[in-house]
Amino acid sequence: MSSALKSLVPPKKPGWVDDFKSFIMRGNVVDLAVGVVIGAAFTGIVGSLVKDIITPLIGLLTGGVDFSNHFITLKGPSEATLAEAQKIGAVTLNYGVFLNAVINFLIVATAIFWLVRLISKLHKAPVAAAAPPAPSATETLLGEIRDLLKARQV
Repeated sequence: MSSALKSLVPPKKPGWVDDFKSFIMRGNVVDLAVGVVIGAAFTGIVGSLVKDIITPLIGLLTGGVDFSNHFITLKGPSEATLAEAQKIGAVTLNYGVFLNAVINFLIVATAIFWLVRLISKLHKAPVAAAAPPAPSATETLLGEIRDLLKARQV
């Protein structure tokens, strides 16, 4: 084909493109995307809650213990803090960081539980529609007349 003819003929779109568009536009995918974005923002809030409020309070209750500096040196020289140990390349088992992650998870799970519980209480179940009233005697009689007229026309 000549280059002028090629520019007039649009390229053929692969068949999977329409399938992909319909997949992306499904309600579930869009809801999931919104949930991920909100979850990322919520994680920042909960991370700050854990790091800046909960962990210091737990540290205060346990006598000033900072969980993030609880570790076991497996290989290399022992240091006072995890940052120092990692700086010199020591191999460490960071159970304090893991404990902080568990606390963070529990707080996130609790917050989500209460949020879902609140939303479910705010969302009232739809009231079932009452059964339509029975037709009156006049309506029943008119329906019978209509049916007789239709039968005559056939």
